[in-house]
Amino acid sequence: MNLENAKEIIASEKIHGKSIKDRAELIWGWSTPAGRLRIERRIGMLKEGAKIDCNHKVLELGCGTGLVSRKISGFCKELIAIDISDELLTVAREKSCKPNIQYLLQDIHTLNFKDDSFDAVIGSSILHHSEVEKALGEIYRVLKPGRYIAFTEPNMLNPQIMFQKNIPFIKKMLGDSPDETAFFRWGLKRRLRKSGFTNITIIPFDFLHPLTPKFLIKIISRIGNTLERMPLLREIAGSLFITAEK
Repeated sequence: MNLENAKEIIASEKIHGKSIKDRAELIWGWSTPAGRLRIERRIGMLKEGAKIDCNHKVLELGCGTGLVSRKISGFCKELIAIDISDELLTVAREKSCKPNIQYLLQDIHTLNFKDDSFDAVIGSSILHHSEVEKALGEIYRVLKPGRYIAFTEPNMLNPQIMFQKNIPFIKKMLGDSPDETAFFRWGLKRRLRKSGFTNITIIPFDFLHPLTPKFLIKIISRIGNTLERMPLLREIAGSLFITAEK
């Protein structure tokens, strides 16, 4: 675990959050018709994967503008949503005043919570912005024994993701932060196991691009659902769905 690298990443992410605060959901691909379907699907997966219920206290990492937070809060007793960007948290607070959501400025690498504090820990596209081993250690520490994490992350085997995350000018053009990357699922599984997690599943999913025209969404979704069931072709899906137990 490289703490100095984690500090550098956080400094970079703070700058990035400030620069995108007025167009964050557009850059992340959530504001288009296809993008809205993609985020709704992820919210359902996070809920089911982390086995969230109405009695749970949930931690959401990298909440950004609170798009996931507002929906997940309807499934749990209490949601603590953290981000490293003050600017993005301001947007999140402006968009939601639900009494069971608390937005906090915190670093994923040094969580300010006691051990075994949460019934579930979730996040959408956040781990690839972190020093992963350090972040996973903190996630493991604050999760209650026998409880689950659920994350969705970009898949490095997807051709667009591979180019986007590894060619600097493309990364900049598409609005990525300088340090973000993507995951090969077998490598991420190894890191989760090393951090102490068990019952790990990492499944490739999502062939629906956020820029898909509205009139093509249904047919592309059907094709994508078929491809997700095909052992080899599913490996190049755009995202990974990760669950694990402490």
